[in-house]
Amino acid sequence: MSRHADAGEGRLAWLRTTGRASAAGSRPEAAVPGAGPPAACRGLVPGTGPGAPVGNVEHVEEDAVIIERQLGRSPRGFVGVAWRCPLGRPGVVLTAPQLPDGSPFPTTYYLTCPVAVRLCSTAESTGAMAEFERRLAGEPGLAAAYQWAHGEYRVDREHLAAALGLDDPVPPSVSAGGMPDRVKCLHALVAHALATGPGVNPVGDEVLSAWGSAWTAGCEGGDS
Repeated sequence: MSRHADAGEGRLAWLRTTGRASAAGSRPEAAVPGAGPPAACRGLVPGTGPGAPVGNVEHVEEDAVIIERQLGRSPRGFVGVAWRCPLGRPGVVLTAPQLPDGSPFPTTYYLTCPVAVRLCSTAESTGAMAEFERRLAGEPGLAAAYQWAHGEYRVDREHLAAALGLDDPVPPSVSAGGMPDRVKCLHALVAHALATGPGVNPVGDEVLSAWGSAWTAGCEGGDS
């Protein structure tokens, strides 16, 4: 089983139900790493209001408790679980583009898995973001794929806003993680890659591929 198992061929069910099309066809050709760690990922259909934790995600109340423990606070604008770890726990949450207090929130896919959060922080502290930016400047294929991922993220957020009955308050030029030409947050890019499947976010895909066995060790040990 791939790390994006049951992800609906790399797209969440709520996007398929809205007839959502890709931002610009298939991703430009670029190196796509091999399959990463296994996962149990379920699609979801959002509810009728901002932050409504409903859909075909099981044990929603339990999910909210786990996410609160992971974050150290109650999740804001929580719509549902976009990706689950191998133990079935929430690892990426889908967040409404407008928080309950009315604030815009561009990060549709928010990373909560503590193992992934720690690994992203370590990569950031050791210069990974600067290295990716250097490569974006020198590798046209990677840059084109990253630009495409930026468009995909924006379309996902717009469709989520429509499904929730919201006007997307986030400027259309904004996605997450520094896209389309900067790398400012690996957490956001990895969350995007996990939620949407391989072949969407090239930077997130590469980070996941680089983790190797470190990815599953903490989760299988019961870390949540």
